Parts: sequence; structure tokens; C-alpha cells
Amino acid sequence: MNKSTFIPGILAAMLVGSVASPALAGDPQTAMNKASCTTCHSVDKKMVGPAFKDVAAKYKGQDVNQQLFDKVRKGGKGSFGKIPMPPNSKAAISDDELKEVITFILKQ
Repeated sequence: MNKSTFIPGILAAMLVGSVASPALAGDPQTAMNKASCTTCHSVDKKMVGPAFKDVAAKYKGQDVNQQLFDKVRKGGKGSFGKIPMPPNSKAAISDDELKEVITFILKQ
């Protein structure tokens, strides 16, 4: 392979990589499915945990993004009943994905 085809090939691969890597970004539903949030939660119906619309209603008008971020990371209990929510690591959901999910939940 000569330089005239190698360098454009590298640039194309870099461009594809930079476009493909944020594919999950902006799709909170995919992130929630990947992290198994939807095992216990749904948008509009209480399951094991509260419905996302109930979370949004409880915290409407409040700046709780960091509080909810910490609760998802560390786990929590008592806010919506007796059943505790287990902690969720960065391996389950990245910080960026978690922030997008929280924004999505609070808009319900």
C-alpha cells in the first residue's frame, strides 16, 4: 500500500470511528436497556421500581441531576418504597450515558 491510499484510508477510519462512537449517545433507551434499568422500571408504569414519570413528577422543578446520578451509581432505598435499588457501575452504564438517561427520565 502506498502513501496516497494509506493516509486517506486512515482519515476515513478516524472519521467513521468518531461518528460511530457516539452512536449510543443521544439514545437513552438503548443505554437503559444495556444497563438493565428496564428490568425494574418503565416510563409510565410502576414495576419493581417507580415509573420514570413518577420520578420526574417527584423531582419536578428541582435540580437533582447530581443527586440521581449518585443514587444510580451508589444504589439507594427509601425514596419510592422499601425495595432498594442496587448500585450501577460504569461498566453497566457510562457517565455520559447515565447523564443522558437522567435527563430523559426528568423530562417524562
